[in-house]
Amino acid sequence: MNEPSPGVAAAVEGELRLLDPLVRASTELLVQVLHPEFHEVDSTGRHWDRDTVITSLITGTAPRPGPLTASRMHGTQLADDLVHVTFDTEAKGKRAHRSSLWRLTGTGWLLYYHQATPFITEPAAGG
Repeated sequence: MNEPSPGVAAAVEGELRLLDPLVRASTELLVQVLHPEFHEVDSTGRHWDRDTVITSLITGTAPRPGPLTASRMHGTQLADDLVHVTFDTEAKGKRAHRSSLWRLTGTGWLLYYHQATPFITEPAAGG
C-alpha cells in the first residue's frame, strides 16, 4: 500500500485534532486548524462560518454530540494545495458521513470546508 502524500497525512492529522475536546475548547488551537474562510454545513443542515463555529464551541453553545468515534477515514490529494478527506463519525448512536476540503496556506494545511450528512445503517435493498 502506498504511503499517503504529506498533504493527505497533514489533513488526516488535522481531522483527528478537531475530534479532540481540548482542541474544540481552545480558540488558539482552533485558529491553527480552521482556514480564515472556513465554512461548514453540519448534520442538521445548519451553515457555520469560522467565527461562528469558534464562538459556539468556546462558549458551549454548539451542539455537544459527546465523544465522536471516527472510522473509514480516507484522503485524496486533488491538487498541490488541496486535499479531500472523507470519513464517518458516530456519537450517541447518531452517524454522519463527513467530507472536508483542506487547503495549503503559508502557515500549513487548514480546513477550508466541511460537510456532514446523517445516515442510518439499513439492510441492503432486495435482500
